[in-house]
Amino acid sequence: MEWFTFGNMLETIQIGQKASTPGFSRTVVRTPSGLYWTGGIWNGKVVEIRDYLFSDIWTIYEDEESLVWEEYREPMERKIIEMITNQYEEERAKRQEERREERREERRAKPAQTLWKNKDVF
Repeated sequence: MEWFTFGNMLETIQIGQKASTPGFSRTVVRTPSGLYWTGGIWNGKVVEIRDYLFSDIWTIYEDEESLVWEEYREPMERKIIEMITNQYEEERAKRQEERREERREERRAKPAQTLWKNKDVF
């Protein structure tokens, strides 16, 4: 059994998986629409990130209840990768354009060097 901090659990948990603290005092499930509490007084409610969650350790697993979401895992992962790639490419293009503009500005700011011809030279 592998244990995760809250941040690592958020990064690792996939659609159709559950994560629980020791003793199952807190259990969440990742669905295509987000992370939800399962069981207890918060059952079915969206997980709000609160300070107390950062002091827990979590284990990730699958069970029959959570596997109903498994069919959404692969399409959602592809969509997530596509969205991240698009954001990266947009930022990359912006930065390249900013660099080009900076180089243009540098060229404009440089004084032009004049080549003088010496008329006294034969």
